[in-house]
Amino acid sequence: MAISFLSVEEQLRIIRRGVEQIVPEEELKRKLQHSFNTGTPLRVKYGIDPTGIDVHLGHTVPLRKIRQFQELGHQAVIIIGNATAMVGDPSGRDEVRSKRLSEKEIEANARDYLAQVGRVVRMETAEVHRNGDWFDRMGLAEILQLCGRVTIAQLLNRDDFAKRCKAEKPIFLHECLYPVMQAWDSVEIKSDIELGGTEQLYSFMLARDLQAQAGLNQQIGIMSPILVGLDGKRRMGKSLGNYIGICESAYDMMKKFMQLPDAVMPMYFELLTELATDEAETLLAGHPRDAKICLATMVISQYHADTDAESAAKRWMQEIGRGGLPAHIPEVKLAVSDLKDGTLPAFLLLTKLGLQESNGAARRLIAQGGAKLGEERTVIKDAVQKIAVENGLLVWAGKKKFCRVSLD
Repeated sequence: MAISFLSVEEQLRIIRRGVEQIVPEEELKRKLQHSFNTGTPLRVKYGIDPTGIDVHLGHTVPLRKIRQFQELGHQAVIIIGNATAMVGDPSGRDEVRSKRLSEKEIEANARDYLAQVGRVVRMETAEVHRNGDWFDRMGLAEILQLCGRVTIAQLLNRDDFAKRCKAEKPIFLHECLYPVMQAWDSVEIKSDIELGGTEQLYSFMLARDLQAQAGLNQQIGIMSPILVGLDGKRRMGKSLGNYIGICESAYDMMKKFMQLPDAVMPMYFELLTELATDEAETLLAGHPRDAKICLATMVISQYHADTDAESAAKRWMQEIGRGGLPAHIPEVKLAVSDLKDGTLPAFLLLTKLGLQESNGAARRLIAQGGAKLGEERTVIKDAVQKIAVENGLLVWAGKKKFCRVSLD
């Protein structure tokens, strides 16, 4: 049955938001026009290698784009790279991956990935393929024929391989297969569009070559910017500890959002929300904290209930933003026998309560003015200061570590 699409210009306006490069853009217009004229959805590909199981906001940038295509009436095609995951994507890496996953680990990760991706993409209407379904069927002759379509010189034009060559770091033969395999996925599923980051340009263009050789219409590459992490500099990633996971609690997400440098907020508004640019600019022209809370609430609401996002914002303001007391203060038992005349040196109090991992760390925190007592947060000025310890004493180690003493 034919589908009624928005006009080509309106579709382009939506598609272009948060996109760094469309290659080639004129062909995208022609594809959209043909789709509009015939009522035929475009096949929009996004591939994921299940090498880990935590989807973070950086991953959601292309996932949100594929959801946009779904809303426009096009067909989402998710490729689970259970075969390519055995190789490991070299994109953006200057060294070989140190660990290869087993088939069992990959399949377990794939199931978790799909569950998380379903929080962004409408999985009930999406096609899901595992590229092992076609690569496992290939014999040696077919693999050699596929490899014969790409030269070593072409592969060495990739930035990641070129850097490793220059640094005399090893490039293993199986890694060279990765972009070829990724490109062949596009032939197998007859993709019209492929989504990904800017580092995927080589593979996207190689897919166009292979599709042309197979007598197919060539796909369009739509590349989004790389979302920077909480440090505001490097790409968001779990290994860098600068990520916000979509399965984290609403409050944990809120706390991380409030750590963002002000300078990255325009990028986050553009890539992670649907807020109109002029409205985002109006917010950003006001108080940065208010803009950040608004940004966080909008994004968190995509993965949690609206009420959870609002509650997280209120809790952050109460506990941190206005310097109020946390809603949940843990109690830590302290043996009366550990006290001398009902007191403890300040540094020892912090370590015995588990607020600092060592006496040295406790002393440094106190020297920096980060250790405080009571609801008034009175600063402890001396590491050997004798603290009168009573039931219910509130002890702070920075803003995020705190407890009440429970004498045992």
